[in-house]
Amino acid sequence: MHTPNKRLEGQTALITGSSSGIGKAVALAMGKEGANVVINYHSSKEEAEDVANEISKEKAGGETIVVKADVSKEKEVKQLFKNGIEKFGTIDICVPNAGMQQDAELHKMTLDQWNQVIALNLTGQFLCCREAIIEFLERGMRPKVSKSLGKIINMSSVHEIIPWAGHANYAASKGGIEMLMKSICQGYASKKIRCNSIAPGAIKTEINKDVWSTEEGRKQMKKVIPYDEIGEPEDIGSVASWLASDESEYINGTTIFVDGGMTCYPGFTNNG
Repeated sequence: MHTPNKRLEGQTALITGSSSGIGKAVALAMGKEGANVVINYHSSKEEAEDVANEISKEKAGGETIVVKADVSKEKEVKQLFKNGIEKFGTIDICVPNAGMQQDAELHKMTLDQWNQVIALNLTGQFLCCREAIIEFLERGMRPKVSKSLGKIINMSSVHEIIPWAGHANYAASKGGIEMLMKSICQGYASKKIRCNSIAPGAIKTEINKDVWSTEEGRKQMKKVIPYDEIGEPEDIGSVASWLASDESEYINGTTIFVDGGMTCYPGFTNNG
């Protein structure tokens, strides 16, 4: 857990899917650093308002706005950004975090299961990145606020490089995010837009609670984590707030894996 130092003061962060889980942790971390936060939710307004209240209690200087939007829909993404910009003047940091799973063996996977995951996990991130870049370019530099024109932090997964049988739609969406992020860096780094990804490993969230909430489930998860601990959402929040700050200014076009070593192929610990 990092110690807040208000390194995002005067900036506005828009985080999709920030009413719970990793998105919530990112919103809280950036709020503690002094950022204004656009909290996005899809279904639970109450949870989103709880996040806003928690940020306001920190009294770190940032304000919040809660906005409902399905980020797989272009019109709703445009309105989400419009609401944030009308409230705070601009968006400095965009974290496309909203995601979902619809798991099935490939030969049993329906087209609807495929399309739902790709639409939210990949197309939704494209839509958010596009709107963020449009705003950054139209607004121009704010040298007293940030060295970057704008910052995008895509939320990926270790499954952008680790295949995942039974979750092909999810893994494909995360592999796509890697190339989306790198292509944005390649195209806009010269304009001082920074685009990176965070790839969480096994993190305790609702999406995998059925596994980590049991002793046997935790034991099985730890088999693929050299660090022998399951991560917490706050682990991602800490990295995201740092990655959005000037302290990481020269980092662009890369994925930071926050996974306890999961991508180090622990199956080969004893010579495979």
